[in-house]
Parts: sequence; structure tokens; C-alpha cells
Amino acid sequence: MFIGGMPRMKKFLVFIVAITAVCLAAFSVRDSMAGQKKTTGTPNDSSNVSWQEPSETKAYPKWKNLSKPWIYVSIKQQKVYIHGNGKVQYIMNCSTGSKSSPTPRGTFHIQHERGLSFYNASSKEGAHYWVSWLGHGVYLFHSVPTNKRGQYVVSEANKLGTPASHGCVRLTISDAKWMYKTVPYHTKVVVH
Repeated sequence: MFIGGMPRMKKFLVFIVAITAVCLAAFSVRDSMAGQKKTTGTPNDSSNVSWQEPSETKAYPKWKNLSKPWIYVSIKQQKVYIHGNGKVQYIMNCSTGSKSSPTPRGTFHIQHERGLSFYNASSKEGAHYWVSWLGHGVYLFHSVPTNKRGQYVVSEANKLGTPASHGCVRLTISDAKWMYKTVPYHTKVVVH
């Protein structure tokens, strides 16, 4: 039997092919959307960390408004948590020490030593915006590494979010600058 000049079976097959094509297109769009990262106020996972920008899209906390502020460094998660008012206020991406040069674990306090930049000739690395938390200038929070001219070493900066330092805690440039300008002497630092 013919309907509109085309056999009924052919129209049915064309209809099935069209429905299948629409379904495949919908699944393809869904799968490609699932691979995209959603942007929220929290830090990116370590595969997509911007080493130049703040870790979160929200503003840094105002230190003077925090009750009992302290800092927690998670070696497992490669994150720095700024605590205050009984909860996490801000989360920063970081890189702690590599296996051959681990970051010390324990409870420490921010020390007097801090500066705009340093360079260590023996490791051929430096950084900007550093704050000491152990060893009076030995273990620091600081930016991603710089070379002897103070230029950021992109190959090292791209490791942010994975263990890569000589034991210090590397931060994004913006996070390190905030830490340098904001976090006062004797703030508790827990590294675990």
C-alpha cells in the first residue's frame, strides 16, 4: 500500500532513522556538556587550575571579621582551607612537597619572616609573596616558582594542584599575595 507516493514501510524506516538521529544528537550534546566544568565559588580540580588568579570566584575573607581564624593545609587534597567563625571561609589550590621533599606535618604558627620575593641559588627557584610558617624562612607559603630574574616558571606553575614543591606550600599568585598582605603573625597552621 502506498501513502503519498511512498510505501508505508519506507516511511516507517525513514521515521525510525530520523528518531535515532535525534536521540544520538541529544546524547552527544549531553556527553559533551558533562565534560565541561561548572564554575562555582570553589576551587577547580587540579586538572584545570589557574596559577595566576584567585582560587575561588568569591572575594577573599576579611581577616578582621573572622573569629578564631586558622589555616589547614590538606596534603591529600592539595588545598589550603582558611577557617574562621567556626567554618571554612575560603579554599585555595596549592602544591605541597614532592615525595622526595615532603611538607612537614603538624601544628605550626605563622612566623615573623615574610617578603615580596626570594631566590634560592641552590634550587634555582624563587617565588613572590612569601610567609614563613616553620624554620624561620625555611618552610613558606609562597607563589608559584620564579626564576632568578623573578619571572614565573610556567612549567612549574602548571603543576599547581599536585605535589611538586621542595616542602613549601605553593599558591596561585593572587592567593599568595593575599596571604602575604593579610595573615598575621602567630596564626595557627595545621598541615596534614
